[in-house]
Amino acid sequence: MAGLYLEEFVPGHVIRHTLTKSVTESDNMLFSVMTLNPQPLHIDFDFAAKSEWGKPLVNSLFTLGLMIGISVHDTTLGTTIGNLGMTDTVFPHPLFHGDTVRVETEVKSVRPSKSKADRGIVEFEHRAYNQNDELVAKCTRQAMMLRKPA
Repeated sequence: MAGLYLEEFVPGHVIRHTLTKSVTESDNMLFSVMTLNPQPLHIDFDFAAKSEWGKPLVNSLFTLGLMIGISVHDTTLGTTIGNLGMTDTVFPHPLFHGDTVRVETEVKSVRPSKSKADRGIVEFEHRAYNQNDELVAKCTRQAMMLRKPA
């Protein structure tokens, strides 16, 4: 499905994305290594076993990227000009290997650009949950979106 244009977003609308993903050990290791993040809570099973969690945590930046990535097909695929920022990002519950992530997106606000007639700004709140419906991530994202072609 192609992304939505500015005029198609309605404040208050919640999109429950159908894509889900079970996070693997390989996902976590590859992301941590690719981003040069040596945090032993993510990549050292012995270290993580001695932590309060008892096992490795999924890298929170992977969780953030996955949450936003899952939303793309239903929101911004081919209709976004770019991300303007992300705020209020929280990870209230850890994500672990084997957890399955589902995402919902709420449209918080929509406004046309004041300087360019072909675009506007949409503010989204993305929320990611694990298979037990525990909130594992949330963020507010501002995206520059195209308007419908005239």
